[in-house]
Amino acid sequence: MPYRLIEKKEFDKIILHNGDWEIKMQLFAEMNRYNTLVAVKKAGSGHLGSSLSSMDIITYLYLNEMNVLTVGLDSEDRDIYFSSKGHDVPGLYSLFYSLGILPAEKLLALRRLHGLDGHPEVRIPGIEASTGSLGMGISKAKGMAWAKSYKKRKGRVFVLTGDGEFQEGQIWESLQAAAHQKVNNLIAIMDHNKYQTDMLVEDVNNIEDIVEKVSAFGWYVVRIDGHNYQSLKNTFTNLKSITDQPKMVIADTIKGKGVSFMERPVTETISGKTYYKWHSGAPDDDSYLKGLNEISERIYQLSQKLGVDRIEIPENEAEGKITTKIQKEFVTDAFGDAIVELAKTNNKIVVLDGDLSADCKLRKFEYAYPHRFIENGIAEQDMVSMAGGLARMGLLPIVNTFASFLAARANEQIYNNATENSKIIYVCHFAGLIPAGPGKSHQSVRDISLFSALPNVIILQPCNGWETKKVVEFCVNEAKENCVIRLVIGPSPEVIQLPENYKFTFGVGTELTEGKDAILFGYGPVMLHEALVASYYLKEIGFGLKVVNMPWLNRINSEWLIGITRNYSAVYVLEDHSIIGGLGDRILDTLISANAINNKKFKKFGLADYPECGTPLEVLNYHRLDGKSLAMQIAEIDEIDSKLVRDLKQKYTDEAPQ
Repeated sequence: MPYRLIEKKEFDKIILHNGDWEIKMQLFAEMNRYNTLVAVKKAGSGHLGSSLSSMDIITYLYLNEMNVLTVGLDSEDRDIYFSSKGHDVPGLYSLFYSLGILPAEKLLALRRLHGLDGHPEVRIPGIEASTGSLGMGISKAKGMAWAKSYKKRKGRVFVLTGDGEFQEGQIWESLQAAAHQKVNNLIAIMDHNKYQTDMLVEDVNNIEDIVEKVSAFGWYVVRIDGHNYQSLKNTFTNLKSITDQPKMVIADTIKGKGVSFMERPVTETISGKTYYKWHSGAPDDDSYLKGLNEISERIYQLSQKLGVDRIEIPENEAEGKITTKIQKEFVTDAFGDAIVELAKTNNKIVVLDGDLSADCKLRKFEYAYPHRFIENGIAEQDMVSMAGGLARMGLLPIVNTFASFLAARANEQIYNNATENSKIIYVCHFAGLIPAGPGKSHQSVRDISLFSALPNVIILQPCNGWETKKVVEFCVNEAKENCVIRLVIGPSPEVIQLPENYKFTFGVGTELTEGKDAILFGYGPVMLHEALVASYYLKEIGFGLKVVNMPWLNRINSEWLIGITRNYSAVYVLEDHSIIGGLGDRILDTLISANAINNKKFKKFGLADYPECGTPLEVLNYHRLDGKSLAMQIAEIDEIDSKLVRDLKQKYTDEAPQ
């Protein structure tokens, strides 16, 4: 087994040892840094930078300050800790393992189905709040602390925030309200590691002087070295005497603390800006082993200094890279290239970003047109309303961030803009169920329904790079209304092949397979791939499933739809979304309005519950949205001859063509 943790018995050694407490804390934290690196590498993704920068803070709190280990996780008198940003949760999970709250097999199942979610979820022991959508933490902690006072229960509430998170407006609402409401059993801690996704906070949207600003809201504020245990001890001891204000600790930390090359940012020669490489993602093999070796050496040195028996550090190795012959693509690359090309002849285009320029493939535009690129930081509502102002002045704003944060968080601002009948293009990156590793805070499965309620908004999702280019060109050059472009952020499972004669036509989809027995509509590269797999399995047993790519999610040419479904007794829709408010509802409404549903069977395949966390195949299979599961469901609905169903069940056990 290539992934092995420092065992809990080694942590117990440290806790039971009577040596210097500060060295004990340093050693305990380093051992957890080691396990965090192992867990993230095995997961294949995760947030190392914040996990490592906050490790000393949480180690001090749980081993010295909080009562949760003595009174129990279920005691109403317990101290409560949770992270508002949630990126640092791999480090928190590692600490929970070292304290006996989580078993080893759970830590090694980070970002796996039925394992540990990529962002905090309350179903996991020790986790006090589900987080991952930024800005909410102090408000939620305020509610917990207020409830403790109301119920006359003991215990304080500690909440960790990011520094970039202080660009969110809700943070400032919660600061003002906490002081006004005299929620004085609340302690907020900022993991001030100076970087957000990949840039300096001061370059994205500067929050300094943060001490002066928070103090002005009526909080008691202190700024310390977040890696100095004596400073942590003195600070939290002193805070016990502050009983008439909520408290905030600004903890200056180093992102990637404990791994030398993760502590160092790089300067981009093209832009001259400073970038941080290790915010998210698993390290490559060489970096992984180098990081483990660095931490291991410090563990040996600290254990010798403490005088404890030698800590047993397991041998870990890299698995090596897995290659695939299947061609893949990122539709976001095509999007980034398209807006750069269109901006050459359209000086009205202005691109706005919510601290996700690299993920949203906006760097090319940012470098090519720096004066037409606006970095708003982690402030989606502000960004959307600014876009409204730009549009009112005759410009064409293209707004970018993850779909979950754009469609829902800024929904009222989007509604307000739409009522002005100006034109804005909203680009919902990270749309849909996959990738599922980050968990439900990032899986956007309700955005279509939120936008569909607006009468002058067109929603599209392309299936490949070529169609992405056509979608962007339509939105910029032809559309008279607001537009929403949904984009899958990860690599497409395959490059969806469109017919050679395909013309991108308003409200019209295109056939990807032949089939006379049933028709299935889908959209986006992830779900169309699964639809094609289902079609393959059904074809093998003599059942023809016509798969149709339908990029127009809320604009359907009624005549085309009636014509293409006329000869089918079964109509299916595969959603990369909830079954409520997606393409399926729009297709059904169109057929009913045209009296064209007749006696057809109609079924929507999609999410009927919250999305699960895990690998793509794990999660698709869990929700019965993978190709094999779809084929089985269609076979059952269409009551295919029993022998053919038995044949399909046999094929279902074989490996699907992925």
